[in-house]
Amino acid sequence: MIGIIDYGAGNLHSVEKAVIKLDFPTKIIAEPRDFTGIDKIIFPGVGNARKTMEMIRFHGLDDKITEAIKAGIPFLGICLGMQLLMEYSKENDADCLSIFEGAVYPFQKSIKVPHMGWNEVHQKRQHPIFRNIPNKSDFYFVHSFYVKPNDESDAIGITDYGQDFCSVIAKDNVIGVQFHPEKSAEAGLTILENFCGNF
Repeated sequence: MIGIIDYGAGNLHSVEKAVIKLDFPTKIIAEPRDFTGIDKIIFPGVGNARKTMEMIRFHGLDDKITEAIKAGIPFLGICLGMQLLMEYSKENDADCLSIFEGAVYPFQKSIKVPHMGWNEVHQKRQHPIFRNIPNKSDFYFVHSFYVKPNDESDAIGITDYGQDFCSVIAKDNVIGVQFHPEKSAEAGLTILENFCGNF
């Protein structure tokens, strides 16, 4: 069962539809008791870092997310869901989930934001999430902030947008993607299939 976190503001329905299209059963996680019977978790994210963390804490989801990750349940963060895996975000000075050491930063002022549209992901190393996906495949991005992990080996995918930034992060049972796989055509569906079925 693929649990999809609902904190009241995400694009969870497009992610849910994509996962169902791949023939994986889903369950919406909106409160702590919903974490039962879950094999893997997807955290879709759209919105403001501080507000989203407030919503997660208000619904009591933060501790359950951390517990699930520590228990070894595979976890995929998408866009803001990836950023909130870091310790801190400079988007409204938000304390995040601290799954990865590092922080979230705004793009340089000279770069047009948001970074919106298709862009390449350079695979720094092999990983199950990249199975059957050619290096430098295009994915769809919409974001104004990017993650910078303290341990550069956690960054397994890099994208160039005026600067190189981490677009895929991975450690143990946790993966984060800055792009939206549910909006990234065949390559995006392959990412979701790799996570739901092979990771």
